[in-house]
Amino acid sequence: MEVKVSGMTCGGCVKSVTNALKALDQNAEVSVSLETQTIQIKTSKETNDVKHTIEEAGFDVLNIQ
Repeated sequence: MEVKVSGMTCGGCVKSVTNALKALDQNAEVSVSLETQTIQIKTSKETNDVKHTIEEAGFDVLNIQ
């Protein structure tokens, strides 16, 4: 799934959201782009779980596809 977020500004943000998603699903494949403010994630977890995890890490979820 592709998640459009706001609030990511640095490498620390990338690490924070990546670690949070890996804690949710250790087998997840996560790719974060600061330039496009998107997160590509392959996971077996539900969309709502992914959204909640990203928001708990401190970022606003704008759209999930």
